[in-house]
Amino acid sequence: MNKPKQVQWFDEPEEHNYPAAQSYLCLLYPEADANRLVDQLRAADMVSFKAKDIFRASGLSLLGVSNSHVSKNDDKIQNGVSLSPLLLVRSRIRDSVIVADGYHRLCAVYRHNEDAWIPCKIT
Repeated sequence: MNKPKQVQWFDEPEEHNYPAAQSYLCLLYPEADANRLVDQLRAADMVSFKAKDIFRASGLSLLGVSNSHVSKNDDKIQNGVSLSPLLLVRSRIRDSVIVADGYHRLCAVYRHNEDAWIPCKIT
């Protein structure tokens, strides 16, 4: 049995992940609330959760490698290129976790190893 390749991660989310999270969160919340959440994500400490647990908490569907963004992230994993940590928001209204940024990375990692620990910032 082959051991899954270790996923490489940056120590912190890349700067461009925050505007992407803000854009997505503006679809779910008023702009002022989305901005506040992104500020909280910037200040949050790094934590880690298993890929399968993030999926369960988010209620999202798994995208396959036929999705071009998942495929690009799968290639990064196979080539040892670091991925950016996820940005997550706890939604008490929805009783779920919102993947504000990193959905395609999450799908690629889950396909690779559902038990993989994924570094995140969460608010």
